[in-house]
Amino acid sequence: MKRTLHTGEFLALIREGHWEYAHRVKATGSAIIVAVTDDKKLLLVEQYRIPLHARTLELPAGIIGDEPDSRDEEHLEAARRELLEETGYAADRIEPIMTGAASGGLASELITLFRASGLHRVHAGGGVAGEDITVHEMPLLGADKWLEAKAQAGLLVDPKIYAGLYFCRQVAASIGRVDGH
Repeated sequence: MKRTLHTGEFLALIREGHWEYAHRVKATGSAIIVAVTDDKKLLLVEQYRIPLHARTLELPAGIIGDEPDSRDEEHLEAARRELLEETGYAADRIEPIMTGAASGGLASELITLFRASGLHRVHAGGGVAGEDITVHEMPLLGADKWLEAKAQAGLLVDPKIYAGLYFCRQVAASIGRVDGH
């Protein structure tokens, strides 16, 4: 039996059997973007995350359908919107890579990973009102060391970045160019 323990503005806490989990009440998922510039740099965003009480390094991402004017927003369009809002880059091409659970033991949310290419800078990025996002262009060559240095400097590195790097390396390998670590 499923019952709602609490509903807030954005999240509901659900109990189903012996399990409790979070459910987004106004969203249809999240879009996460693996965006690589023509000069082989992966776009990342840095921002303070209140639940973690720390600054995090992440792939650009956002919630789909959570705003009143975007209830029927398509996932692909949400990916375009979030990439532009957070990084200031627009993409000529965006394609879905895969969909999966964000945190299957904690939340019902599904995330879709998108690949963006043909990037061109439109503005500085930084997010919308209330967000304080710093944009990073991380070279694919030496990415592991770059991320390790950021972690040593105190940033929390989102593991989804490594999933993004995996897909970047798969693409490079399929066209005969494998970037090193």
